[in-house]
Amino acid sequence: MFEIKEKPKMVERAMLVGAYCGHASESEASSLLDELAELVNTLGIPIVGRQLVHHREPHARYLMGSGKAEELADIAKEAKADVIIFDNELIPSQQRNWEKLTGMLVIDRQEVILDIFAKRAQTMEARLQVDLARMEYSLPRLVRAWSHLGKQGGGIGSKGEGESQLEQDKRKIRGQIDRLKSELEAVKRRRATQRKDRKRAPVPNAAIVGYTNAGKSSLLRALTGAQVLVEDKLFATLDTTTRKIALPNNQPLLLTDTVGFVRKLPHGLVEAFNATLEEAVMSDFLIHVLDVSQPEVMDFYETTRSVLHELGADSRRTLIVFNKIDNVADESVIREMRSRFPEAVFISVKTGAGLEELVSRISEFVADDLITLELQIPQSRADLIARLHREADIRHSEYIDNDVRLRVRLAPKAASAYSTFRVGL
Repeated sequence: MFEIKEKPKMVERAMLVGAYCGHASESEASSLLDELAELVNTLGIPIVGRQLVHHREPHARYLMGSGKAEELADIAKEAKADVIIFDNELIPSQQRNWEKLTGMLVIDRQEVILDIFAKRAQTMEARLQVDLARMEYSLPRLVRAWSHLGKQGGGIGSKGEGESQLEQDKRKIRGQIDRLKSELEAVKRRRATQRKDRKRAPVPNAAIVGYTNAGKSSLLRALTGAQVLVEDKLFATLDTTTRKIALPNNQPLLLTDTVGFVRKLPHGLVEAFNATLEEAVMSDFLIHVLDVSQPEVMDFYETTRSVLHELGADSRRTLIVFNKIDNVADESVIREMRSRFPEAVFISVKTGAGLEELVSRISEFVADDLITLELQIPQSRADLIARLHREADIRHSEYIDNDVRLRVRLAPKAASAYSTFRVGL
Protein backbone atom coordinates (compact mmCIF):
# COMPACT_ATOMS: atom_id res chain seq x y z
CA MET A 1 0.00 0.00 0.00
CA PHE A 2 1.33 3.41 -0.97
CA GLU A 3 2.08 5.71 1.97
CA ILE A 4 2.83 9.39 2.29
CA LYS A 5 6.43 9.83 3.37
CA GLU A 6 6.60 10.81 7.04
CA LYS A 7 8.54 13.85 8.15
CA PRO A 8 11.96 13.04 9.64
CA LYS A 9 11.90 12.09 13.30
CA MET A 10 14.96 14.25 14.02
CA VAL A 11 12.79 17.40 14.15
CA GLU A 12 13.53 18.72 17.63
CA ARG A 13 13.79 22.51 17.50
CA ALA A 14 11.15 24.72 15.89
CA MET A 15 11.12 28.40 15.00
CA LEU A 16 7.65 29.89 14.57
CA VAL A 17 6.88 32.60 12.03
CA GLY A 18 3.71 34.66 11.78
CA ALA A 19 3.50 36.98 8.79
CA TYR A 20 0.85 39.66 8.37
CA CYS A 21 0.51 42.42 5.81
CA GLY A 22 -1.33 45.60 5.00
CA HIS A 23 -3.66 46.83 7.74
CA ALA A 24 -3.91 43.46 9.48
CA SER A 25 -3.86 43.68 13.25
CA GLU A 26 -0.51 42.99 14.90
CA SER A 27 -2.29 41.93 18.10
CA GLU A 28 -4.39 39.38 16.21
CA ALA A 29 -1.30 38.04 14.43
CA SER A 30 0.46 37.76 17.79
CA SER A 31 -2.52 35.92 19.29
CA LEU A 32 -2.56 33.50 16.37
CA LEU A 33 1.15 32.88 16.83
CA ASP A 34 0.46 32.08 20.51
CA GLU A 35 -2.13 29.56 19.36
CA LEU A 36 0.35 28.05 16.90
CA ALA A 37 2.77 27.65 19.81
CA GLU A 38 0.09 25.67 21.68
CA LEU A 39 -0.44 23.48 18.63
CA VAL A 40 3.29 22.82 18.28
CA ASN A 41 3.58 22.06 22.01
CA THR A 42 0.79 19.54 21.57
CA LEU A 43 3.09 17.72 19.12
CA GLY A 44 5.87 17.81 21.71
CA ILE A 45 8.27 19.90 19.58
CA PRO A 46 10.38 22.43 21.56
CA ILE A 47 10.21 26.02 20.32
CA VAL A 48 13.52 27.91 20.07
CA GLY A 49 12.26 31.16 18.56
CA ARG A 50 9.27 33.18 17.41
CA GLN A 51 9.18 35.85 14.73
CA LEU A 52 6.26 38.18 13.93
CA VAL A 53 6.80 39.70 10.49
CA HIS A 54 4.96 42.61 8.87
CA HIS A 55 5.21 42.94 5.10
CA ARG A 56 3.45 45.29 2.71
CA GLU A 57 1.99 42.70 0.34
CA PRO A 58 2.20 38.95 -0.29
CA HIS A 59 5.09 37.81 -2.50
CA ALA A 60 4.85 34.74 -4.71
CA ARG A 61 8.28 33.32 -3.89
CA TYR A 62 8.56 33.47 -0.10
CA LEU A 63 5.24 35.06 0.92
CA MET A 64 7.39 38.06 1.96
CA GLY A 65 10.28 39.89 0.34
CA SER A 66 13.51 37.97 -0.34
CA GLY A 67 15.51 40.25 1.99
CA LYS A 68 13.24 39.52 4.94
CA ALA A 69 13.22 35.81 4.02
CA GLU A 70 17.04 35.66 4.07
CA GLU A 71 17.05 37.47 7.42
CA LEU A 72 14.65 34.91 8.91
CA ALA A 73 16.72 32.06 7.46
CA ASP A 74 19.80 33.41 9.24
CA ILE A 75 17.88 33.75 12.54
CA ALA A 76 16.64 30.16 12.26
CA LYS A 77 20.16 28.87 11.61
CA GLU A 78 21.58 30.83 14.55
CA ALA A 79 18.89 29.35 16.79
CA LYS A 80 19.88 25.88 15.51
CA ALA A 81 16.29 25.23 14.47
CA ASP A 82 15.62 22.19 12.29
CA VAL A 83 12.09 23.19 11.30
CA ILE A 84 10.42 26.53 10.52
CA ILE A 85 6.68 26.53 11.14
CA PHE A 86 4.56 29.25 9.53
CA ASP A 87 1.24 30.33 10.97
CA ASN A 88 0.33 31.26 7.40
CA GLU A 89 -0.83 28.84 4.73
CA LEU A 90 2.03 28.25 2.30
CA ILE A 91 1.51 27.08 -1.25
CA PRO A 92 3.71 24.12 -2.30
CA SER A 93 6.16 26.25 -4.30
CA GLN A 94 6.68 28.58 -1.33
CA GLN A 95 7.47 25.61 0.92
CA ARG A 96 10.00 24.33 -1.61
CA ASN A 97 11.59 27.78 -1.94
CA TRP A 98 11.91 28.14 1.83
CA GLU A 99 13.42 24.67 2.22
CA LYS A 100 15.94 25.40 -0.53
CA LEU A 101 16.83 28.72 1.11
CA THR A 102 17.20 27.37 4.65
CA GLY A 103 18.20 23.76 4.13
CA MET A 104 15.66 22.70 6.75
CA LEU A 105 12.08 21.44 6.93
CA VAL A 106 9.42 24.14 6.47
CA ILE A 107 5.76 23.48 7.28
CA ASP A 108 2.64 25.53 7.98
CA ARG A 109 -0.23 25.59 10.48
CA GLN A 110 -2.32 23.27 8.33
CA GLU A 111 0.35 20.55 8.40
CA VAL A 112 0.69 20.91 12.18
CA ILE A 113 -3.06 20.43 12.64
CA LEU A 114 -3.02 17.42 10.32
CA ASP A 115 -0.21 15.85 12.36
CA ILE A 116 -2.14 16.40 15.61
CA PHE A 117 -5.27 14.89 14.09
CA ALA A 118 -3.25 11.89 12.87
CA LYS A 119 -1.91 11.25 16.38
CA ARG A 120 -5.30 11.68 18.07
CA ALA A 121 -7.60 9.75 15.73
CA GLN A 122 -8.95 6.64 17.48
CA THR A 123 -11.96 5.30 15.58
CA MET A 124 -11.91 3.97 12.03
CA GLU A 125 -13.96 6.95 10.87
CA ALA A 126 -11.59 9.51 12.34
CA ARG A 127 -8.58 7.71 10.88
CA LEU A 128 -10.20 7.64 7.46
CA GLN A 129 -10.96 11.35 7.68
CA VAL A 130 -7.41 12.17 8.73
CA ASP A 131 -5.90 10.00 5.98
CA LEU A 132 -8.09 11.69 3.37
CA ALA A 133 -7.13 15.19 4.53
CA ARG A 134 -3.41 14.29 4.60
CA MET A 135 -3.54 12.74 1.12
CA GLU A 136 -5.29 15.78 -0.37
CA TYR A 137 -2.81 18.09 1.37
CA SER A 138 0.22 16.07 0.23
CA LEU A 139 -0.76 15.54 -3.41
CA PRO A 140 0.47 18.92 -4.72
CA ARG A 141 3.56 18.68 -2.48
CA LEU A 142 4.99 15.43 -3.80
CA VAL A 143 7.95 17.14 -5.44
CA ARG A 144 8.95 18.33 -1.98
CA ALA A 145 8.36 14.98 -0.32
CA TRP A 146 10.42 12.65 -2.47
CA SER A 147 14.00 12.63 -3.71
CA HIS A 148 13.45 10.13 -6.54
CA LEU A 149 10.62 11.86 -8.39
CA GLY A 150 12.64 12.85 -11.44
CA LYS A 151 13.43 9.25 -12.32
CA GLN A 152 11.53 7.49 -15.03
CA GLY A 153 10.30 3.94 -15.09
CA GLY A 154 9.68 1.55 -17.93
CA GLY A 155 8.84 -2.04 -18.65
CA ILE A 156 5.75 -4.16 -18.22
CA GLY A 157 2.90 -2.43 -16.42
CA SER A 158 4.26 1.09 -16.76
CA LYS A 159 2.42 3.90 -18.51
CA GLY A 160 4.30 4.55 -21.72
CA GLU A 161 8.03 4.44 -22.15
CA GLY A 162 8.97 6.66 -19.32
CA GLU A 163 6.26 7.63 -16.85
CA SER A 164 8.02 9.62 -14.14
CA GLN A 165 7.98 8.42 -10.56
CA LEU A 166 6.12 11.63 -9.71
CA GLU A 167 3.31 10.75 -12.13
CA GLN A 168 3.14 7.19 -10.78
CA ASP A 169 2.96 8.40 -7.18
CA LYS A 170 0.32 11.01 -7.99
CA ARG A 171 -1.74 8.33 -9.68
CA LYS A 172 -1.43 6.08 -6.61
CA ILE A 173 -2.44 8.89 -4.28
CA ARG A 174 -5.46 9.80 -6.40
CA GLY A 175 -6.48 6.15 -6.27
CA GLN A 176 -6.17 6.14 -2.48
CA ILE A 177 -8.14 9.39 -2.25
CA ASP A 178 -10.96 7.80 -4.25
CA ARG A 179 -10.86 4.71 -2.01
CA LEU A 180 -10.92 6.78 1.18
CA LYS A 181 -13.85 8.85 -0.08
CA SER A 182 -15.72 5.65 -0.90
CA GLU A 183 -15.04 4.19 2.56
CA LEU A 184 -16.11 7.44 4.22
CA GLU A 185 -19.35 7.41 2.25
CA ALA A 186 -20.01 3.91 3.59
CA VAL A 187 -19.33 5.14 7.12
CA LYS A 188 -21.62 8.09 6.49
CA ARG A 189 -24.43 5.76 5.41
CA ARG A 190 -23.98 3.66 8.55
CA ARG A 191 -24.08 6.79 10.68
CA ALA A 192 -27.25 7.90 8.91
CA THR A 193 -28.83 4.54 9.73
CA GLN A 194 -27.78 4.84 13.36
CA ARG A 195 -29.14 8.38 13.44
CA LYS A 196 -32.48 7.20 12.03
CA ASP A 197 -32.67 4.60 14.80
CA ARG A 198 -31.89 7.33 17.32
CA LYS A 199 -34.52 9.64 15.84
CA ARG A 200 -37.13 6.91 16.13
CA ALA A 201 -36.56 6.92 19.87
CA PRO A 202 -38.41 9.72 21.66
CA VAL A 203 -35.19 11.32 22.90
CA PRO A 204 -34.06 14.82 21.85
CA ASN A 205 -30.39 15.43 21.09
CA ALA A 206 -28.10 18.37 21.85
CA ALA A 207 -24.61 18.81 20.39
CA ILE A 208 -21.88 20.43 22.48
CA VAL A 209 -19.81 22.65 20.18
CA GLY A 210 -17.11 25.22 20.68
CA TYR A 211 -13.50 26.21 20.37
CA THR A 212 -10.94 23.54 21.17
CA ASN A 213 -9.98 23.31 24.85
CA ALA A 214 -13.04 25.29 25.98
CA GLY A 215 -14.12 22.44 28.27
CA LYS A 216 -16.67 20.58 26.13
CA SER A 217 -15.55 17.08 27.15
CA SER A 218 -15.28 18.15 30.79
CA LEU A 219 -18.85 19.44 30.63
CA LEU A 220 -20.11 16.20 29.10
CA ARG A 221 -18.43 14.24 31.89
CA ALA A 222 -19.82 16.57 34.57
CA LEU A 223 -23.39 16.29 33.25
CA THR A 224 -23.41 12.59 32.47
CA GLY A 225 -20.75 11.05 34.68
CA ALA A 226 -19.29 9.46 31.54
CA GLN A 227 -15.60 8.63 31.61
CA VAL A 228 -14.72 10.56 28.47
CA LEU A 229 -11.22 11.81 27.65
CA VAL A 230 -10.44 15.15 29.28
CA GLU A 231 -7.05 16.75 28.60
CA ASP A 232 -5.67 20.29 28.71
CA LYS A 233 -4.56 20.01 25.10
CA LEU A 234 -5.81 21.28 21.76
CA PHE A 235 -7.87 18.70 19.86
CA ALA A 236 -8.00 16.25 22.78
CA THR A 237 -11.31 15.02 21.31
CA LEU A 238 -11.57 14.05 17.64
CA ASP A 239 -14.35 11.47 17.77
CA THR A 240 -17.91 12.23 18.74
CA THR A 241 -19.14 10.85 22.05
CA THR A 242 -22.85 10.61 22.84
CA ARG A 243 -24.20 10.03 26.34
CA LYS A 244 -27.72 10.06 27.80
CA ILE A 245 -28.83 12.13 30.81
CA ALA A 246 -32.14 12.46 32.64
CA LEU A 247 -33.29 16.04 33.17
CA PRO A 248 -35.17 17.17 36.33
CA ASN A 249 -38.51 16.94 34.53
CA ASN A 250 -37.76 13.26 33.81
CA GLN A 251 -37.18 14.04 30.15
CA PRO A 252 -34.14 12.17 28.75
CA LEU A 253 -31.62 13.96 26.55
CA LEU A 254 -28.76 12.74 24.38
CA LEU A 255 -25.63 14.92 24.66
CA THR A 256 -23.00 14.71 21.93
CA ASP A 257 -19.46 16.06 22.28
CA THR A 258 -17.90 17.20 18.98
CA VAL A 259 -14.43 18.04 17.69
CA GLY A 260 -13.22 21.50 18.70
CA PHE A 261 -12.55 24.33 16.27
CA VAL A 262 -9.58 26.66 15.85
CA ARG A 263 -9.06 29.89 13.98
CA LYS A 264 -7.85 29.39 10.43
CA LEU A 265 -9.08 25.79 10.46
CA PRO A 266 -8.10 24.45 7.02
CA HIS A 267 -11.15 24.19 4.80
CA GLY A 268 -10.05 20.72 3.74
CA LEU A 269 -10.35 19.57 7.33
CA VAL A 270 -13.87 20.97 7.63
CA GLU A 271 -14.74 18.92 4.55
CA ALA A 272 -12.91 15.82 5.78
CA PHE A 273 -14.59 15.95 9.19
CA ASN A 274 -18.01 16.73 7.79
CA ALA A 275 -19.39 13.33 8.82
CA THR A 276 -18.29 13.88 12.41
CA LEU A 277 -19.57 17.45 12.57
CA GLU A 278 -22.91 16.38 11.10
CA GLU A 279 -23.90 15.64 14.68
CA ALA A 280 -24.17 19.41 15.13
CA VAL A 281 -26.30 19.74 12.00
CA MET A 282 -28.69 16.95 13.00
CA SER A 283 -29.12 17.90 16.67
CA ASP A 284 -32.26 19.51 18.08
CA PHE A 285 -30.23 22.35 19.56
CA LEU A 286 -26.62 23.35 20.27
CA ILE A 287 -24.74 24.03 23.50
CA HIS A 288 -21.97 26.44 22.52
CA VAL A 289 -19.20 26.36 25.16
CA LEU A 290 -16.76 29.29 25.42
CA ASP A 291 -13.73 29.82 27.65
CA VAL A 292 -14.56 33.20 29.21
CA SER A 293 -11.04 33.48 30.68
CA GLN A 294 -9.49 33.81 27.21
CA PRO A 295 -8.89 37.40 25.97
CA GLU A 296 -9.80 36.23 22.44
CA VAL A 297 -13.11 34.73 23.53
CA MET A 298 -15.07 36.74 20.94
CA ASP A 299 -12.71 35.60 18.17
CA PHE A 300 -13.31 32.03 19.31
CA TYR A 301 -17.07 32.64 19.25
CA GLU A 302 -16.91 33.97 15.68
CA THR A 303 -14.68 31.09 14.55
CA THR A 304 -17.14 28.49 15.81
CA ARG A 305 -20.10 30.33 14.30
CA SER A 306 -18.25 30.53 10.97
CA VAL A 307 -17.62 26.76 10.87
CA LEU A 308 -21.23 26.07 11.91
CA HIS A 309 -22.34 28.33 9.06
CA GLU A 310 -20.27 26.25 6.62
CA LEU A 311 -22.01 23.15 7.92
CA GLY A 312 -25.46 24.74 7.72
CA ALA A 313 -25.92 24.41 11.50
CA ASP A 314 -25.78 28.10 12.47
CA SER A 315 -29.60 28.38 12.39
CA ARG A 316 -30.00 25.82 15.19
CA ARG A 317 -31.29 27.09 18.53
CA THR A 318 -28.22 27.69 20.63
CA LEU A 319 -27.57 27.91 24.36
CA ILE A 320 -24.40 29.94 25.01
CA VAL A 321 -22.34 28.67 27.97
CA PHE A 322 -19.32 30.56 29.32
CA ASN A 323 -17.03 28.13 31.14
CA LYS A 324 -13.98 28.65 33.44
CA ILE A 325 -15.40 31.61 35.38
CA ASP A 326 -13.10 30.52 38.22
CA ASN A 327 -10.13 31.62 36.06
CA VAL A 328 -11.43 35.20 35.67
CA ALA A 329 -9.96 37.69 38.16
CA ASP A 330 -11.54 40.81 36.61
CA GLU A 331 -15.31 40.81 37.23
CA SER A 332 -15.78 43.41 34.48
CA VAL A 333 -15.08 40.65 31.95
CA ILE A 334 -18.07 38.67 33.21
CA ARG A 335 -20.23 41.80 33.25
CA GLU A 336 -19.32 42.60 29.65
CA MET A 337 -20.17 39.08 28.47
CA ARG A 338 -23.47 39.15 30.39
CA SER A 339 -24.27 42.42 28.63
CA ARG A 340 -23.47 40.94 25.20
CA PHE A 341 -25.17 37.60 25.86
CA PRO A 342 -27.99 38.20 28.38
CA GLU A 343 -29.37 34.68 27.84
CA ALA A 344 -26.03 32.94 28.42
CA VAL A 345 -25.16 30.69 31.36
CA PHE A 346 -21.90 31.22 33.28
CA ILE A 347 -20.33 28.12 34.81
CA SER A 348 -17.18 26.48 36.09
CA VAL A 349 -17.03 22.77 35.35
CA LYS A 350 -14.02 22.58 37.66
CA THR A 351 -15.82 23.94 40.76
CA GLY A 352 -19.39 23.04 39.76
CA ALA A 353 -20.55 26.67 39.89
CA GLY A 354 -23.53 27.34 37.64
CA LEU A 355 -24.10 23.71 36.63
CA GLU A 356 -27.49 23.57 38.34
CA GLU A 357 -28.62 26.65 36.41
CA LEU A 358 -27.26 25.12 33.19
CA VAL A 359 -29.26 21.91 33.67
CA SER A 360 -32.35 24.02 34.33
CA ARG A 361 -31.80 26.02 31.12
CA ILE A 362 -31.21 22.83 29.13
CA SER A 363 -34.50 21.51 30.53
CA GLU A 364 -36.22 24.69 29.30
CA PHE A 365 -34.75 24.22 25.82
CA VAL A 366 -36.06 20.65 25.72
CA ALA A 367 -39.44 21.69 27.19
CA ASP A 368 -39.92 24.28 24.45
CA ASP A 369 -40.20 21.41 21.99
CA LEU A 370 -42.49 19.23 24.10
CA ILE A 371 -46.21 18.82 23.52
CA THR A 372 -48.98 18.00 26.02
CA LEU A 373 -51.09 14.86 25.55
CA GLU A 374 -54.09 13.48 27.39
CA LEU A 375 -53.91 9.68 27.37
CA GLN A 376 -56.06 6.86 28.67
CA ILE A 377 -54.12 3.60 28.73
CA PRO A 378 -55.37 0.17 29.91
CA GLN A 379 -53.62 -1.02 33.05
CA SER A 380 -52.77 -4.17 31.13
CA ARG A 381 -50.36 -2.06 29.02
CA ALA A 382 -47.93 -1.64 31.89
CA ASP A 383 -45.11 -1.54 29.33
CA LEU A 384 -46.40 1.75 27.85
CA ILE A 385 -47.04 3.28 31.25
CA ALA A 386 -43.51 2.36 32.40
CA ARG A 387 -42.11 3.84 29.20
CA LEU A 388 -43.94 7.10 29.83
CA HIS A 389 -42.46 7.27 33.31
CA ARG A 390 -39.01 6.92 31.76
CA GLU A 391 -39.38 9.25 28.80
CA ALA A 392 -42.06 11.83 29.60
CA ASP A 393 -42.90 14.48 32.14
CA ILE A 394 -46.09 13.19 33.77
CA ARG A 395 -48.15 16.13 35.01
CA HIS A 396 -51.20 14.19 36.27
CA SER A 397 -52.37 10.59 36.54
CA GLU A 398 -55.48 8.87 37.92
CA TYR A 399 -57.10 5.45 37.73
CA ILE A 400 -60.45 5.17 35.92
CA ASP A 401 -61.89 1.66 36.08
CA ASN A 402 -59.29 -0.54 34.35
CA ASP A 403 -57.46 2.39 32.71
CA VAL A 404 -54.91 4.98 33.74
CA ARG A 405 -55.66 8.57 32.71
CA LEU A 406 -52.51 10.65 32.24
CA ARG A 407 -51.55 14.16 31.19
CA VAL A 408 -47.98 14.09 29.90
CA ARG A 409 -45.40 16.34 28.27
CA LEU A 410 -43.16 14.59 25.74
CA ALA A 411 -41.25 15.04 22.48
CA PRO A 412 -43.45 15.30 19.36
CA LYS A 413 -41.64 12.41 17.69
CA ALA A 414 -42.74 10.16 20.58
CA ALA A 415 -46.42 11.02 20.26
CA SER A 416 -47.19 8.51 17.49
CA ALA A 417 -46.51 5.59 19.84
CA TYR A 418 -49.53 6.65 21.94
CA SER A 419 -51.93 7.82 19.21
CA THR A 420 -54.35 4.94 19.89
CA PHE A 421 -54.77 6.07 23.51
CA ARG A 422 -55.21 9.82 23.03
CA VAL A 423 -58.33 11.46 24.45
CA GLY A 424 -59.63 14.98 24.18
CA LEU A 425 -57.97 17.25 21.58
